[in-house]
Amino acid sequence: MKTIILLLLAMTTVFATKITDVANVVGVRDNQIIGYSLVVGLKKTGDGTTSKFTLQSISNMLKAMNIDMNPIDIKSKNVAAVVVTGSLGAFARQGDKFDITVSSIGDAKSLEGGTLLMTPLKGVDGKIYALAQGSVSIGGKNSRGAGSESHPTSGIVFEGGYVEREIHIDLYHQEYVTLSLKEHNFRNSVAIQKAINNVYNTQVAVAMDPRTIRLKRPKNKSMIEFLAEIQDIDMVYTPKSRIIINERTGTIIAGVDIEVKPVVLTHGDITIKIIAQDTVSQPEGSMVVDKDLVIGLNQNEIYTKTGTTTVANVVRSLQKLGATPKDIISILEAMKVAGSIAAELKVI
Repeated sequence: MKTIILLLLAMTTVFATKITDVANVVGVRDNQIIGYSLVVGLKKTGDGTTSKFTLQSISNMLKAMNIDMNPIDIKSKNVAAVVVTGSLGAFARQGDKFDITVSSIGDAKSLEGGTLLMTPLKGVDGKIYALAQGSVSIGGKNSRGAGSESHPTSGIVFEGGYVEREIHIDLYHQEYVTLSLKEHNFRNSVAIQKAINNVYNTQVAVAMDPRTIRLKRPKNKSMIEFLAEIQDIDMVYTPKSRIIINERTGTIIAGVDIEVKPVVLTHGDITIKIIAQDTVSQPEGSMVVDKDLVIGLNQNEIYTKTGTTTVANVVRSLQKLGATPKDIISILEAMKVAGSIAAELKVI
């Protein structure tokens, strides 16, 4: 029978972390690029004659090599039309290599053993920023052997991309720079401001909103030195209370301190009353889980010590009462809607 796994994150109200773990420098990011090309050298696993765009692409390629061929006369199944995607890293320089992903857009059965022809990769502005070419690897297991099944119509060309045009980011001459929190939070924004200003004993950081902190470079440092120091500063970080539920695997991830308000709930044949008490009751026929948690099996009641009613205890109790993973997930979702759980509930 499918079991439920409860992973408890040992979170306190606040903890220390480095600024680089919770904030990014605005403007310093990867950029997506895309292109269209052909993969050749396939073993009769390429696009068929119904993929007209593939035949036209083959014809255009041959014309560029001074071979005039009508698309109607092309019968090859050793070629597949593909979309090529990649990510151009921040501060990438001409000649740098990076991995690219190749995905079939026709009716090819497999890209295994194929070679990607030279492909210009463009940004959202239509300019060419890189070229791609090389052998396609679909990885993993094909039809035999150990390992997980591979996806034969998508593959990777390792270090198949070459940077041709650089995206210029001039940090060195800037006097101001902006940090962006990965998750908006007023308390964390102010905490970063205080941590930075305490290190430099002056007002170099200003929290503009719950996600944005504006920094002014000290006069005796370059912007690169300043940012290197900023990223290593420790700050007091307040995590967001969150419960993650994976309905497919029956996994629940929650902080150990996420409280649940006393509530009466009914789900199908299950009716449970959660009661918080200063002294935990132990009625006849009850099950003592620990000194702060008792389950009244006859009454279908969960007794917890005041201040210790948490998601972890509720899930443990529901498991003891015979609730299935699907039941537990549905109950937590209902408790969130009813306001018994204040933490964010995210289903993946």
